[in-house]
Amino acid sequence: MTQTPWSATVLTLFPEMFPGPLGLSLSGKALMSGIWSMKTVNIRDFAADKHNTVDDTPFGGGPGMVMRPDVVDAALASVEERPGPIVYLSPRGKVFNQAMAAELAEGDGVTLLCGRYEGIDQRVLDKREIREVSLGDFVLSGGELAAMALLDACLRLLPGYMGAEASLEEESFSAGLLEYPHFTRPATWDGMDVPAVLLSGHHEKIKAWRQAEAERTTRTRRPDLWSRYCTTKGAGMSAN
Repeated sequence: MTQTPWSATVLTLFPEMFPGPLGLSLSGKALMSGIWSMKTVNIRDFAADKHNTVDDTPFGGGPGMVMRPDVVDAALASVEERPGPIVYLSPRGKVFNQAMAAELAEGDGVTLLCGRYEGIDQRVLDKREIREVSLGDFVLSGGELAAMALLDACLRLLPGYMGAEASLEEESFSAGLLEYPHFTRPATWDGMDVPAVLLSGHHEKIKAWRQAEAERTTRTRRPDLWSRYCTTKGAGMSAN
């Protein structure tokens, strides 16, 4: 039985930007092999005037332009058979994380709405109950690059995407921690040695070292994650 590909639909004013880097490396191979599929929709195709106008000045004044609700809604209506939720890439949205990537990857796909200018008229977001998602506390020129980052995080979680599935279990954020440091050959380089425990062949000691390093790295670099990890770990211990 053929598995239905995980579907990504991207609504954008710049469809030529896709698949972009997602057409290369592992994501490109997965696209070619049918693990996932991509459809782009040019929002400008749904403009109603001869100038293909997709934006207008904001009510209440202020700088910049706002994408029109009628144009965006018509573009969304053209893909109503799409699987998965509609996600609008926006600085106002809930911050994207590994848990959200896993949630989206477990579904049938996602529809990504890429804004430009000052953003999209709020009425179409409300009408369609569109989920707003942000990559972090910074502003991009548009949603396209954010959409690519979100898709990459989801795609690598799909079955068959990565050759070494076990590696997913030890990645940063998979257990609430940043990942431990990695080393490879040569064992001595530029006067620096690989930690001796990694050369010992003692799997339990290696596992313990990696856990300790993951905890140390998280504690020093991301106090917010460390605090959350300690709370979760404490709750899990008290429940046993």
